[in-house]
Amino acid sequence: MLRLKKRPRPAVTLPLTALIDIVFLLLIYFLLTSSFIHREGLNLSLPRALSGKTVKAPLTVYVDRNGTIYFEKKRTRAEELVKVLSQRLATRQEKKVMVEADRRAPLEAVVSAMDAARLAGAKTLSLATEKPRAP
Repeated sequence: MLRLKKRPRPAVTLPLTALIDIVFLLLIYFLLTSSFIHREGLNLSLPRALSGKTVKAPLTVYVDRNGTIYFEKKRTRAEELVKVLSQRLATRQEKKVMVEADRRAPLEAVVSAMDAARLAGAKTLSLATEKPRAP
C-alpha cells in the first residue's frame, strides 16, 4: 500500500490592512460630502434653487409661512427690526444679513424684512435657499 504524506494546508488570510484603508477612505468621503446643517428656531421650508451658493452671514432674519418676522428667536415687526439690526450691524465689520423665508411666506413680508435690513445698514443681503432634492 502506498502511503502519501499529508501536506500541511497553507493558512488562508485576508489582507485586512487594505480593507481597513478602504473603509476609512469611504468614511472620510461620506463625512466630507455630507451636509450637517442644523437650523435653529423655526421650521421653515426654504425655496429651492439650483444656482444657490453657500454664504455665511452672521445675522439672520427669519420669515415664517404666515409672514411673521423673527430675529434672534424673537418675534418682531419691520420697524423694530431696523432699530435692532442697526445696533447689531454698528458693532460688526461685515455688514451681512441673511433672510431665511419660508417658501410659502407672503412676498410682502419677505420684502419688508429685506428692506429693514437695507435701512439698518446691511451692505450684503442674501436670501436663503436649498438645493432641490434628487428625483
